[in-house]
Order: sequence, then structure tokens, then C-alpha cells
Amino acid sequence: MILSTTGCVKDANLETFSRTSFSDATVFETKDRIENQVRGLYAGLRASNLLGSRYLIYNDVRAENFLSNDPNRVTARAAWEFSEADTDNEVNNLWNACYTVINRANLFLDGMVEKGNAVAGEDAARFNAEARFVRAVAYYSLLQFFAMPYPDGNGSKPGVPLRLVGIKGGGMNDLARSTVAQVYGQIIDDLNFAETNLPLNYSSAELNTIRAHRNTAIAFKVRAYLSMADYPSVVTEANKIVSASAPFAASTGVAHALQANIADVFSNYMTTESIFSMPFNANEQPGGQSQLGFYYMPNGVGGAAGIFYLNPSGIWGEPSWTAADERRDMTVVNDGKTWLSKYPSPGPFLDWAPIIRYSDVLLSLSEAIARTSSTVDTRAVALLNAVRNRADATTTFTTGDFATNDALIAAILLERNIEFLGEGVRSLDILRLVQPFPAKAVPGGVSVNAVAPSNQAYLWPLPSEEVRYNKLIN
Repeated sequence: MILSTTGCVKDANLETFSRTSFSDATVFETKDRIENQVRGLYAGLRASNLLGSRYLIYNDVRAENFLSNDPNRVTARAAWEFSEADTDNEVNNLWNACYTVINRANLFLDGMVEKGNAVAGEDAARFNAEARFVRAVAYYSLLQFFAMPYPDGNGSKPGVPLRLVGIKGGGMNDLARSTVAQVYGQIIDDLNFAETNLPLNYSSAELNTIRAHRNTAIAFKVRAYLSMADYPSVVTEANKIVSASAPFAASTGVAHALQANIADVFSNYMTTESIFSMPFNANEQPGGQSQLGFYYMPNGVGGAAGIFYLNPSGIWGEPSWTAADERRDMTVVNDGKTWLSKYPSPGPFLDWAPIIRYSDVLLSLSEAIARTSSTVDTRAVALLNAVRNRADATTTFTTGDFATNDALIAAILLERNIEFLGEGVRSLDILRLVQPFPAKAVPGGVSVNAVAPSNQAYLWPLPSEEVRYNKLIN
């Protein structure tokens, strides 16, 4: 049986392929078997402890936009209140989920070199590209919790162990942490390879949303370079899939563009705005106590637990977010609290998890142009307007509205905070800008102080299980 280890070999017997899997002696014998392995890599990303839900939830609730309605540490309370311990399940489970995906990708890539490339023929490059894309996404996810942001020390701070060879047995536990720059370097290298070798598109809208194609790799490079504060590279990459002027759209590959109605993105999961999403259906459901709707919808509505509601002192209370904005309609009021309803499907909560949308690329490009321009740039403002006007036709910005680029950048960051509420983006922005996590307080209840970058709680601790078995990590 091919084993799927995490950071340490001790987990090998906990994460195996099913009893119907082929042995590693035969799994690369046919192209169909090879492609089934590739599908399994995406399934690893879709795990409830990773992109299937909890990665998004942790990134949302660490920031200021949600208040906790439940003291249960099993359902992200520790992430919300910055009380993570190295023995906590969510710390160990997220780390293990990432390294399980990474090791599966490494085992696959090793097997392709040994045998699979010859068997797959002209499809080999695509299969390898998908594996490297998945590996890049997993490493990026790890860095957001366990390493200081790239701009803090220009990538010189400790990152995570950079494992690039598949683990099948013992003797490979010990590996020191690479620097943040080294890990990002591998992420970019994997995404460059993916861009070159992935197809321009697939045969269906579903596949264009759930499997990586050329534009998916480009969009993730935009996100990675934004996290690195490499704004010229953000502009270069985003320009590959964003037209020079409105209406903005991708001219090659999948024809990505904003949907006319923001609500459509969360009811039809396969629009051209959805660059990459984690799919669910009746046969492949989110894990228990991990579904997005379970967390964000009110208690008792469709089986939800009502765990996190909108903080009136967070973005929900922002005065410039007008009542005319259709994104305000993605909420429900229950028990005097406002709840996010982007994921309204009742249990078993089959709403797809949005990982990256075209609006993210547009706003990333807008910000990068603003940060690299000497004056307030008309295209940067037009990109901001494309996202705002789609939901709020009453608000249109002009270059004259911004005295400086800093004022424009502030408006773009505010727009990101509104647009991606509940999509796991807010903490990514706080981290890449090396900002404190804002304070938050439940009315009449617990409060959480601001967490500065110098605070030990700014990062999650290294997992106890990794430290136990990897003697070189620190």
C-alpha cells in the first residue's frame, strides 16, 4: 500500500489509501490509475482540516470580523482567542493535513520519474503539473499559520520543513525548517512549472473550477507574490489574465470574469468567476463539525450550530459599506445577532468552499498597481470600481477621491475585507502587511486583546507531534 505520511513517519499507518488501492508496484501501470492518483491529491486538499473548511474558518476568525458564540475549543474557539497550544488538535491536524497532501504529491512525482512518465506519455507533464500545483498550495497554507510573513525579514525567518521526496518508511523524520524565502521559492517554482504544463482549460465548467488549469496557477502566483510583497511580480502575473480595461476578463484559457450578480457565485459554484473551489456533493460531504454553514449560520437553522456571528465593530459596522450594497444581503438576523449566509445550504452543508475568485485577482492587481505607481492610477481605480460597482451601483470612485496612493490602497484593502468576508482572506491580508490582529470583544462577555507581530501568539506553535518525532525542528 502507498502510505501518505505527514511531517513525521509516525503517522504513516494513520493516513493510508483505501483497502482497494493498488500497490506502489502497480499503481503507475496504466494512465487511468495515474489519473486516479491525481484526483486523490485534490481530495487531500479538500480535507475538512484543510481547504474543505477549517483553513478558511481559522483565517477568518483569527481576525476581527467574527465573534464567538461557543466556548468549545473543538470548534475554533482557540483560534479565535489566540490560545493555541502545541498539543491542540487543530494545530496538529492542520499541519498533518498539509504534509499528508505534500507527501502524496511527492510520492506521486517520485513514481512518475520511476515509471509513470513513460506510461502517461503526452499527459505526463499535465499530471506532474497538477501534483506540483497541489504541493504549492499546501506549502502556502502552512506558511500562513506557522511562519512569520515574508516582509518581516525579507523571508529570512524560519519557515517549515521543505520536504520534496516522498516518505514510504522510517528514517526520514529529522528535517530542519527552511527559511520562509526558501519555501516561497519552491512554491513559485512549482507554480511556474504548473503554468507551463497545465492545460488552458478542461471540457466542462466543473473541471475548470475543481482542477488546476493554466489560469489557476497564475492566480495562485498572484496570491503568493502578494504575500511576499513583490508587487511588480503581482502586476506581471495578473496582467496575464486581466484585460487592460473594463470590463475586465481573461483573454486566454478559461474566460474568467466577474458575475453580474454576486449572489450567483454562491449558488452556481461553477461560474467563470470561481477560479478554484473545493467541491462537495451527497457522496463526498464535508467532515463533521467542519462545514462552513455549520459555523456561520445561526443555531438551529438547517442544522447549523451558530458558532461565529458578525462583529458589529468589525467590517460589518463599516460606515462606508452602504445599505445599497448587495453583499449586505448575504446575512440573516437571529437572536439579535447578524450571521453570514454565504453558505446557506442546510445539513449536510454541501456549499462549495471558494478558495480563489477572479475578484481577488482584480483587487490584488489594483493594489499592486497602486503600490508601484507614482500617482493615483486610473486603472487601479477602475479595477476597484469593477468589484464595488458589481454589488453597489451607487458607489463609484474617481482618481480625485484619493489624495494619495496610500488613500487608494486603504480603500482597496477595505474592499477586500468586504468582498471576501467568510472566505478565509482577512488574516492573509493582516499577515502579509505584518499588522496586528485587531482586538475584539463579545458584548458583556469575553474580550481578546490585539495581537502584535511580536507576540508569540501571532503564529501557531509548532505541533507537539512534529517536535516529538523530528529532532531537527525548533
